[in-house]
Amino acid sequence: MASFQEASRKSTDTNAVKLEEAPTLNGNSVNLTNGDKKNPAATLKPQPNAKTAGTVEGAGASEKLSGAEQKKKAKEEKAARRAQEKQAKPQAILPDLKIPRKVETLEEVGRRGSAGAPPGTPIGKSHHKPTGSIQKSMPLRPAPPQTTTHTVQLKKDNKNVALFGHLYGLPRRTTIAAAGKDVHPAILALGLQMSNYVICGSNARCVATLLAFKRVVESYVTPPQNSLPRHLTSHLSPQIEYLVSCRPLSVSMGNAIRWLKLEINNVDPDTEESKAKADLCEGIDNFIRERITVADQVISNIAAEKIQDGDVVLTFAKSSIVQQTLVEAYRKGIRFRVIVVDSRPLFEGKHLARALADLGLEVQYSLTHAIDHVMKDATKVFLGAHAMMSNGRLFSRIGTAIVAMMAKESDVPVIVCCESIKFTDKVALDSIVSNEVSPPDELIIQGESTTALTAWRDSPNLQLLNLMYDVTPAEYINMVVTEYGSLPPSSVPVVHRLSTNG
Repeated sequence: MASFQEASRKSTDTNAVKLEEAPTLNGNSVNLTNGDKKNPAATLKPQPNAKTAGTVEGAGASEKLSGAEQKKKAKEEKAARRAQEKQAKPQAILPDLKIPRKVETLEEVGRRGSAGAPPGTPIGKSHHKPTGSIQKSMPLRPAPPQTTTHTVQLKKDNKNVALFGHLYGLPRRTTIAAAGKDVHPAILALGLQMSNYVICGSNARCVATLLAFKRVVESYVTPPQNSLPRHLTSHLSPQIEYLVSCRPLSVSMGNAIRWLKLEINNVDPDTEESKAKADLCEGIDNFIRERITVADQVISNIAAEKIQDGDVVLTFAKSSIVQQTLVEAYRKGIRFRVIVVDSRPLFEGKHLARALADLGLEVQYSLTHAIDHVMKDATKVFLGAHAMMSNGRLFSRIGTAIVAMMAKESDVPVIVCCESIKFTDKVALDSIVSNEVSPPDELIIQGESTTALTAWRDSPNLQLLNLMYDVTPAEYINMVVTEYGSLPPSSVPVVHRLSTNG
């Protein structure tokens, strides 16, 4: 019996030594307390090392995540889906590559979207908020079928010349349709006449405008609670706007309208309406007589003295003051010959040549393409003017500059006949900034349907430009004859100041 107890005690001591010599179990440290020696298995407490700690924590996190971690993971999944959609978009918009695109079902999209979702999340649902709100993933819409044939609409060809694009405005009015109710019938008729070139020429347009405004003043009645100086000025505005819609105002017309407005503003408000209207009408008649009629007579007398027997006078297009000068010289008994150079599309020189030939003058008619040939016979060049600019340049019918330059090249003096009402304080360096663009259809020969320009609007890359005026440099002009006398182009601003302030 004693030997049996001694053997049991030795066996127990041997096990205790073995436990003390084994500090680790399966790679983990083991703590064995003295109080648990009777039951060593119950007191084994494994302590994880550095390698196994991360594995154990990761396994626990996969089973249960905090709200912030779930939100972060949902954002990452959302960003991954967006990246996949962006990669798929370029394939859908390629017109020439027919790539079959698989339509994902709700189950497949849910499986792809919830691949990294926490366990227990239903398929097709993903957590986006820590509160547990669930958003369904919708199936992607299939891309529309792409075809390789595309209908291309040709852009309508722009028929306006880009360099002169700033000169194009509203189409020229050719009817009285949509005219304002305040426009006087005399103004309506005048606008159509100017638009159709029935009244053409700077002087003729200016006189016709003043006479039309005279009729407007005669039929004007001041409304109650208004005064004539204030209301009549505003009453003229729709009349002027209608004229501008038919054709842009000439420089002489602008000067005349400014003078008329100034006269209206100077009317005493206490003056009776009938007397004020009579004074304005008388002032219009005096303006026409002094600034145009008498001025033309003085200019024609001065310019006629420049013509001598045997001269060959060359002129361009038709100017009323030049025509009056030639007629005055012929009536004085001076024998000379006239060369009329003309151009399309108005052919104004035809009327001048016909009128001079009917008086008995010897007239030669030619177009601008023969200017080099006819300039050899000319001894003097007389030109009309649409306006004289402040820098001494001539603003006249297009083609005038060519005639003046050819005359300068041939040492032929150039004389410009111009009234002071056509002087302006504006400066012109070229004919691009300020000009008048006429309808391009005027360049088409009327009555012929087989010309190359008949269907020009249907011809691509074909544009027609119909300018009315050009600018002649002052160095090509030898003399400017006005009612104030003969003067060089550099004196134009002085005469303009005298005529305006006088």
